[in-house]
Amino acid sequence: MAASVPALAFVAGPTRAARTAKAQLEKRYGMVSPAEAEIIVALGGDGLMLQTLHGNLGRQTPIFGMNLGTVGFLMNQYRAAGLPARIRQARHVSLTPLRMVATNGRGGRHEAIAINEVSLLRSSRQTARIAVAVDGNMRIPDLYCDGALVATAAGSTAYNLSAHGPILPLGAGLLALTPINAFRPRRWRGALLPRASKVEFTILEAKKRPVAAAADSVEIANVSKVVVTEATDIELTLLFDPEHDLEERILKEQFEP
Repeated sequence: MAASVPALAFVAGPTRAARTAKAQLEKRYGMVSPAEAEIIVALGGDGLMLQTLHGNLGRQTPIFGMNLGTVGFLMNQYRAAGLPARIRQARHVSLTPLRMVATNGRGGRHEAIAINEVSLLRSSRQTARIAVAVDGNMRIPDLYCDGALVATAAGSTAYNLSAHGPILPLGAGLLALTPINAFRPRRWRGALLPRASKVEFTILEAKKRPVAAAADSVEIANVSKVVVTEATDIELTLLFDPEHDLEERILKEQFEP
């Protein structure tokens, strides 16, 4: 007896190739809405994958991505044939995102979830001044910089790596705290923190040196304080072909020339 096809929902990026693939796959395998799906199939690049993960925070349905974008670090190779078998054989990778709570200059409180990183960036020509505390202990009372970020293991190969932060294996149980163009203390290159850490950024001279905070694509302007913790109440599941395992790809990045 042939194995049944799981209830699939297909989402696509804005490119013609992704939209065409979505129509063809829906005709071939059937489709339901994301709210009814057993598996969501994302067709596009890493940006679409992050968008799909954010849209799925409440349901936490497993997502199988196929690359029809540019980089596709979080995606499998695109193949139309044999999709149900690939999904059945796929490795499950669990991700826990970050929760950002940002307070703006007027005292407004904003909460957002980040799968890759929470980043702070100066909003003017003035260098930002940021005090950095970890678990209630002041670690850097006055960091002069363009910004700073906290990255998950899954996000450590994204903006964090471009800012010369470390690559984190998925099972390491760590977060990366990375400065962006630190001016003082000049030699500080960041820190590796236990994933349960609470990182608190306080913006010094916030009116003179404004800073914006972003959780992935959600940006809050003119922040005065940003608290970052692991969102332990949320667990996201990505599906990968055995030969395209995310953990292996992250490890491999550390040996790229």
